[in-house]
Amino acid sequence: MANILIVDDEQSYRQLLSLVFEEQGNNIRTAMNGRQALEALKAEPADIIISDVKMPDMDGIEMLRAVRETSPDLGVILMTAFASVETAREAFKLGADDFIQKPFDVEELKLIVRKTLEKQALIDENRAFKRAQRDRGSIKNIVGSSSKMTAIYQMIETVAEVQSTVLITGESGTGKELVARAIHDLSPRAEKPFISINCGAFTETLLESELFGYIKGAFTGANTNRKGLFEAANGGTIFLDEIGEMSPAMQVKLLRVLQERRVRPVGAHDELAIDARVIAATNRDLKQMTEDGTFREDLFYRISVIPIELPPLRDKPEDIPELIAYFLKKFCDQTGKDLSISPKVAQMLESYAWHGNVRELEHTIERAVALERSNEIQAEQLPDHISNYNPQRIKAEFDLPDTGINLTTHLDNLEKTYVVEALRQSGGNQTKAADLLQMPVRSLRHLLDKHNIRSLSAQMRSSD
Repeated sequence: MANILIVDDEQSYRQLLSLVFEEQGNNIRTAMNGRQALEALKAEPADIIISDVKMPDMDGIEMLRAVRETSPDLGVILMTAFASVETAREAFKLGADDFIQKPFDVEELKLIVRKTLEKQALIDENRAFKRAQRDRGSIKNIVGSSSKMTAIYQMIETVAEVQSTVLITGESGTGKELVARAIHDLSPRAEKPFISINCGAFTETLLESELFGYIKGAFTGANTNRKGLFEAANGGTIFLDEIGEMSPAMQVKLLRVLQERRVRPVGAHDELAIDARVIAATNRDLKQMTEDGTFREDLFYRISVIPIELPPLRDKPEDIPELIAYFLKKFCDQTGKDLSISPKVAQMLESYAWHGNVRELEHTIERAVALERSNEIQAEQLPDHISNYNPQRIKAEFDLPDTGINLTTHLDNLEKTYVVEALRQSGGNQTKAADLLQMPVRSLRHLLDKHNIRSLSAQMRSSD
């Protein structure tokens, strides 16, 4: 049974077509013109429209144009007693499925309707298959089966069905964009674009142009009109990563867009209506920033209707073995290698604190796979700050064994451990590491040279 909408200003045709297709068990609704048909579609969707072309108020061509803006795959068959090549060309250009001249053969029309419905069924089946593949892919890209990750999966599935703005928070490398993509792919907007932008990668002026677009002549170098990302994401999702880096002036403009659902391209007088779901992300404490006056409180509440906080990897260590296996397979498949990980290396990876979270672990496995020449990854392929990391060393710094210790060596090792830990916590930033150790940067650099670990800063920054 199909839902068929019959549109014709002549009652005789509406009655005839209703009888013909009701006999086949279809659900029939009728409208006298294109405008009534659009209202009927708003109240209840249809599987196929059979419409006359010549009608008062809104003709079939105008109706088809309006239908295609919201329902690109809805079956539409046009009829007319005044057929012309130009009319037929316009109808097919706008996406009509078929075009038939009045008076028509009823059996021919039945055949056209059946073929149109079969075509739609194939489209729906293909879309369902692609959706299932994409859904599985999105979730599979987020690895982890800990209780914390199970709660994240449940949240993704819940918020995907609504249109509210989502704010994803978490340290760098926790997978904020993966979560945003999974929300989009599981949502009714999945067939529309997912547009991502890092707000911290642009100056204020460039960010405005990227988000809202601009018109020709708006500024030097604007030689053509350019569509903004909000407009490009229309019907889909726009992901605003690192929103905490946005300038105060841009915060005001973004707030207005979220409130009005309209954007004004740079240099333009007119505004454009937009329909894009916003998902924002940050590794900063926006609540604290609102208290400090560096982030607008009204914008914070506007973007954080549904907050999702991603836990750091150190808070879910039970996921580390699964992540190691996932990345090992990924990079072995890419390089054509067949590698395992030695128990010693596995223990090192599982005990490390992972300041850079999942991203740092991924880069570490990628590096090890690329460098390893045997069939088993060895500790030599790990960065020094991981292979030298000993979480028990700091905790047991004052444990004195019965056999005694070499105090000079012990203090050197302890000194090196604290320096490595300070670099880890600061993401390789020497100034921040020196602050943690309450010493000048020059003194820290002396210790890096003393322990031959100056390269650690660069390694930690690249893994972040």
